[in-house]
Amino acid sequence: MTTTDRNRVPAGEERVVQTPVPKRRPTPLEQMGGPVGFVCSALPVFVFVTANAFLPLNVTIMVSVAFGLAIVGYRLLRGERFSLAAGGLLGLAVAIGIVSLTGSARDFFVIGIWTYLAAFVITLGSVLLRRPLTGVAWSLVHGGKHAWRADRRVLHAHDVATLAAAAVFGARFAVQQWLYVSNETGWLGVARIAMGWPLTILAALVVVWAWRRGTRLLPSA
Repeated sequence: MTTTDRNRVPAGEERVVQTPVPKRRPTPLEQMGGPVGFVCSALPVFVFVTANAFLPLNVTIMVSVAFGLAIVGYRLLRGERFSLAAGGLLGLAVAIGIVSLTGSARDFFVIGIWTYLAAFVITLGSVLLRRPLTGVAWSLVHGGKHAWRADRRVLHAHDVATLAAAAVFGARFAVQQWLYVSNETGWLGVARIAMGWPLTILAALVVVWAWRRGTRLLPSA
């Protein structure tokens, strides 16, 4: 049988061509762990604050560590990547270590507070220097070969996106530093959760808009 005979379609039948289905790109929420990631990042803070309200500090520390390990085990059993599942454990370990050294429950939040300040200064500074960080990241992902700063529309979009991130970091620092100075450990926990993923998702949506706008306005990208 020749190749032509093998490829010949019998009369009355139609060849079915399989069109590959393009792989769906994960959404920003999915890339950050999805709803499970949001809950798992908020629970250790909730557990620490709740335990601290009823238990001695040393017991609170043990409960928090045990709960953090349980969260990592649960996420690994769900099949999540180790880096994503255990990412929050390092931050928890550092926070618990500081609390153990200082003996003050409010110091559970101190690293996060000053990290917000540093992030605010960096993001705002990048806009003032006319090199907004979201645009720099976009350029690196696209090989660094596009004159994105030369297009005012693209530059403006990344200014907006980077300022949105700066606003989130600045608000977190201002509110939580005020609560830290006021020694409001319980309200610090509430602020950390309320100003965590919800604001992160809003800022991420603005960043996604800026990235898509840059890709659309720079056809070579």
